[in-house]
Amino acid sequence: MKNAISRRSFLKAVGIMSAAGALAACGGKSASTSMAASTSMAASTAASGSASGASIKLWTYPIGGWGKDETVQELIASFNAKYPDIKVAVEYLDYTNGDDQVNTAIEGGSAPDLIMEGPERLVANWGAKGVMAPLNDLWTDDAKKDIYESVNSACHNDKGDYYEYPLCMTAHCMAVNMTKVKEVGADKYLDTDKHTWSTEGFLNTVDALYKGGYENVAAIYCGGQGGDQGTRAIINNMYGGTFTDDAHTKYTADSAENIKAIQTLYDTDGINFDASIAGGDEITLFRNGTLQMAFCWNIAQQLNSDNNDAGLTNDGDEIMPMAFPTASGDPKLCGGIWGFGVFDNGDEAKVKAAKTFIEFIAADPDQVKDSVLASTYFPVRASVGDIYADNAIMSEYTKFMAYLGDYYQITPGWATARTEWWNMLQRVGTGEDVATSVATFVQNANAAAKA
Repeated sequence: MKNAISRRSFLKAVGIMSAAGALAACGGKSASTSMAASTSMAASTAASGSASGASIKLWTYPIGGWGKDETVQELIASFNAKYPDIKVAVEYLDYTNGDDQVNTAIEGGSAPDLIMEGPERLVANWGAKGVMAPLNDLWTDDAKKDIYESVNSACHNDKGDYYEYPLCMTAHCMAVNMTKVKEVGADKYLDTDKHTWSTEGFLNTVDALYKGGYENVAAIYCGGQGGDQGTRAIINNMYGGTFTDDAHTKYTADSAENIKAIQTLYDTDGINFDASIAGGDEITLFRNGTLQMAFCWNIAQQLNSDNNDAGLTNDGDEIMPMAFPTASGDPKLCGGIWGFGVFDNGDEAKVKAAKTFIEFIAADPDQVKDSVLASTYFPVRASVGDIYADNAIMSEYTKFMAYLGDYYQITPGWATARTEWWNMLQRVGTGEDVATSVATFVQNANAAAKA
């Protein structure tokens, strides 16, 4: 039976999932390596035919363990155990320079054969430009029944051509330094069981922290697009604003609700518009105690143990993940969907080989669980089940999946809209009238959407 989930709700079937995550929108690193084929029996892909002897290039953004060479090489080794004649060379992208690298490669005729990212790039950007091979043959009836409908709808264009085959997903949220919140007596404003709070409770918490001696409570970071889902989410949630229309045809961030939210954030002591940092920088400042809240957060950050145990700041303070505050009590979290796309480089053998890799990694019932675990995110397929049942942190984070909102990142002109968004926040930070700044954003973003 199909697990149909509305586009607005995104995911209500929370009982089958829990996850660890990774910072997919706030940073990463680059490297390159290759994996030669191991020895085993050759096989062919059912949907796309034989691809024996092909060599393909895989480029991947830092999506959990898919940004780590050791993890990826283990997955490729599993692939080569079944398909020894297909060689896979890997290059690791980051979110600072990755888009430029891909676009330069496309323009120079040297695009990778296979790439791992989300629909905003694979479908709304490169797919819309006609440089990707449709993956319609991989989207069998069984796949459509197994993959959540909201994920399905984000992976194809309005003509029904699929440019992404998904593997994993997650919910983005925010976090607070709970030790400091308790210190100033503001924990009464947080529902720590549901991880929710009201807009009034959020503002009261900021005020208590500021008056308690913490001058830098939170930052509206706008030094670039890294982690921009966090600034959109805090603004859209506070008073029930939206970023696009329901049909994802135009940008609607100039609503009265959003203008009120931005103005409130600008006027609130302890919240600073900071053009010198992006999402990854904000996380660092939160972890080292400079900031007491972070808007660029997900389960990966909650599990991070680089400088202390998971769930603790560098100094050992408790970190509490929270949904973004709302006046209605119904938070809408931005989600992330990640999977594979294939560039059409004019070589059918490489296209077939890339599809063979996708089928094995993201659809083979004996492999897909390990592929999702490598991502440290949630599976997009109902059949994968609860793969993190024994991890208390993951199980708690499952609650956030019920709050996932609309996946609007596939709206036309998305790349331009992201740039216009942080430029708009910078203008607000310098004192420009909020309504004027947001009107400029909407005008420029919608012009790009119509282009």
